[in-house]
Amino acid sequence: MHLIIRLSDILKERGMTQKQLSELTGIRPAAISEICNNQRTSINREHIEKIADCLGIHDVGDIIRLEK
Repeated sequence: MHLIIRLSDILKERGMTQKQLSELTGIRPAAISEICNNQRTSINREHIEKIADCLGIHDVGDIIRLEK
């Protein structure tokens, strides 16, 4: 099993760029890019909280999915 971060899909659905999300959350653009491209081996809890808050997401399952 592995975790899939759906951030790239969510940003596309909302017409938002990674740069805009970076500016709104204060998270480095490189970190946003790595999260969007599922290149991170660990995810900072604070980053997920900031992203969820910024995007109005109340269920972390909307961002993170566990796949076989």
